Amino acid sequence: MVPPSPLQLDKMLDPQVWREAATQVFFALGLGFGGVIAFSSYNKQDNNCHFDAALVSFINFFTSVLATLVVFAVLGFKANIMNEKCVVENAEKILGYLNTDVLSRALIPPHVNFSHLTTKDYAEMYKVIKTVKEDHFSALGLDPCLLEDELDKSVQGTGLAFIAFTEAMTHFPASPFWSVMFFLMLINLGLGSMIGTMAGITTPIIDTFKVPKEMFTVGCCVFAFFVGLLFVQRSGNYFVTMFDDYSATLPLTVIVILENIAVAWIYGTKKFMQELTEMLGFRPYRFYFYMWKFVSPLCMAVLTTASIIQLGVTPPGYSAWIKEEAAERYLYFPNWAMAILITLIVVAVLPIPVVFVLRHFHLLSDGSNTLSVSYKKGRMMKDISNLEENDETRFILSKVPSEAPSPMPTHRSYLGPGSTSPMETSSNPNGRYGSGYLLASTPESEL
Repeated sequence: MVPPSPLQLDKMLDPQVWREAATQVFFALGLGFGGVIAFSSYNKQDNNCHFDAALVSFINFFTSVLATLVVFAVLGFKANIMNEKCVVENAEKILGYLNTDVLSRALIPPHVNFSHLTTKDYAEMYKVIKTVKEDHFSALGLDPCLLEDELDKSVQGTGLAFIAFTEAMTHFPASPFWSVMFFLMLINLGLGSMIGTMAGITTPIIDTFKVPKEMFTVGCCVFAFFVGLLFVQRSGNYFVTMFDDYSATLPLTVIVILENIAVAWIYGTKKFMQELTEMLGFRPYRFYFYMWKFVSPLCMAVLTTASIIQLGVTPPGYSAWIKEEAAERYLYFPNWAMAILITLIVVAVLPIPVVFVLRHFHLLSDGSNTLSVSYKKGRMMKDISNLEENDETRFILSKVPSEAPSPMPTHRSYLGPGSTSPMETSSNPNGRYGSGYLLASTPESEL
């Protein structure tokens, strides 16, 4: 066997590797897409979001480890098959040269058996021939047949799923069964990803502008279908590369860091921890306080800066097959494609400053003066919104304003990660969160 190549630790210094790793985390966890926030909006007030977040993170981690083992096992299997095929083909060339006296049989080590030729025997024979026939070696057309070279040829993206995996599965026992299972997995994976992505798009728009949910969802799906036709044409793989490598990487990084800054520094980490404490019934670990406020923004800022610098130093491009040269080359995007790239990046980030300006000048309501209470019994849905303050209290608590208790817990400032939990210093006879939080479980007859 050929000894394994040393670890390429220099790859860890490549910003592109870290940028793609961060993008993979974003895609795997749904960060920056809005799907996680959309799904969490359906939870109850006292839902244990701490447990949910930890559970999803651990499941995603172990799933990624499992997927890594499967992917590299399949790629290694394919590389080994292709390497053995290379050895057989070149061994036949050497036998032809021996029969035509182009090569002397004295060059072949005595222990080499062409009927059961191993990669180690071929590597030894190749080295001897290359040393003796150094001047005319290139004319022989022999390949080194190194396993490392086959592993370096491993493709990524769509080629990994539709070329490398499918080619490897043709060598599996019962290959039709594994092929069907593999593509069923791809279909389910794609549908699951798109459901989460579509929820991140439709939920905030439906809640904000009160558009019909069914018609708007169908409209978004139809629009996405026609946009997707761009990726299934003959040149579609180049557009996939354009969207995947640039429009979904840098904008996601920018969106996530702005979300982090908005919660940790603008809204306030202490206030956020205070509300989490009132929701969960216990104070979250102080580890989160420092990670949200300092570590995460710093790491994301470094990653974003490195990505912008790399885009400036290395112009965006793509790998293309050159028919005349019978080889693959890296080409730069033309000017019109660069204009599309810049447009995609700007459009993805544009809603953030636009909504900020609109709300700053009160051109768009932020919903702070609106109470929306929704509950469902059977097939009936009641929506109560835009109520006056006195009417809100009378409707929710069935009391006059003077007799109604405050619908929110008494405000207690969260003093930081070392402070005492407000839940530990007070008790409420109406439950963990006070009477104001009992609305979600209040029967309809009491309203």
